[in-house]
Amino acid sequence: MANVSHGRSDITSHPDVTEMRERYARMLGGRDVALVDGPVFLLGLYCAASPWIVHYAASQPALTTHNLIMGIAIGLLALGFSRAPERMYGLSWAMCAMGVWLIIAPWIVGSSPDKGVIINNIVIGAIALCLGLLCAVTTARRTPMT
Repeated sequence: MANVSHGRSDITSHPDVTEMRERYARMLGGRDVALVDGPVFLLGLYCAASPWIVHYAASQPALTTHNLIMGIAIGLLALGFSRAPERMYGLSWAMCAMGVWLIIAPWIVGSSPDKGVIINNIVIGAIALCLGLLCAVTTARRTPMT
């Protein structure tokens, strides 16, 4: 029977090793906060579904629509962060603004919101603000000032 297994050899002898290292560095260059993509997506999913989870879809129709749209927007930001992080992390400041907006939205968009609605939006907004700040700070630290 023929031995078809390949022995392990050192990659430093490969003729394209420098090009492969540069390509690998380019691919991972914008992935400093890769672990944030998943939580941002889950936050957007929860924000979109929260009117039905917290049971205020019927009593706050304007806030229901608002949270659905904001959740979709946060989810799209997360997908953008995953797909093209070097281009999208500039929008992490927009996510911070969305977090602040989510915190104050129950009083502006809603009509006499109850305690559960207020707490729900404050928690969602605070998490969005923190994740946006984390992305923004990491990007600012990684990007050299010119």
